[in-house]
Amino acid sequence: MFDHISPTYDKLNHILSLSIDKSWRKKAVRMIADRQPQQVLDIACGTGDFSIALAKAGVPKVLGIDISEGMMTIGRAKIEQQGLSDRIRFQQEDSEAMSFAEASFDAVSVAFGIRNFEHRERALQEIYRVLRPGGILMVLELSVPGNRILRGLYKLYFLHVLPAVGKMISHDPAAYKYLPASVLNFPSPETFGQMVRDAGFSRVESKALTFGLCRIFSGIKNA
Repeated sequence: MFDHISPTYDKLNHILSLSIDKSWRKKAVRMIADRQPQQVLDIACGTGDFSIALAKAGVPKVLGIDISEGMMTIGRAKIEQQGLSDRIRFQQEDSEAMSFAEASFDAVSVAFGIRNFEHRERALQEIYRVLRPGGILMVLELSVPGNRILRGLYKLYFLHVLPAVGKMISHDPAAYKYLPASVLNFPSPETFGQMVRDAGFSRVESKALTFGLCRIFSGIKNA
């Protein structure tokens, strides 16, 4: 599915989020960059927007991984065009069974991707394994607003407007029915935060952005 929609993925993201996703991404990138990591693993990197933002924020080495070669093909063209090929590298990996050694990365990011994982608990355990002691996990994910009126408007947009626009531009009706379903079925902030703790992370925090349309989750691997 992601291979199929990769050519229109970036355009649709910005249209459907009214480009608010750019400000969310900046906040999450700053959370990582302020810690001055030398090597960051960007899981579910897709077409590379988050990896590119990390490199531009000063991270020397970013490794982006994804299961979709179609998405990363778009991403590789973008990083070459922006002259970042020496700082960003992409490779195909399964987030639930990564090939990296323990304690390989100073930070791990997952931007708008963890809702697609089949076994989130297993992926979180893998992230904990490859993260160095004292390293940070940062998860940026869409969420459902807590306010009843906002939630009603959100569902109206997500269940009716978004699939129609997505189908028109991507010519893939299933993909943009899947997107709202994956967001609406994602665990509550409290439940997901506990999943992060259960994987071994401490100092787990959750921050709502734009009235709860998006959330940043973070956790630290004990030194």
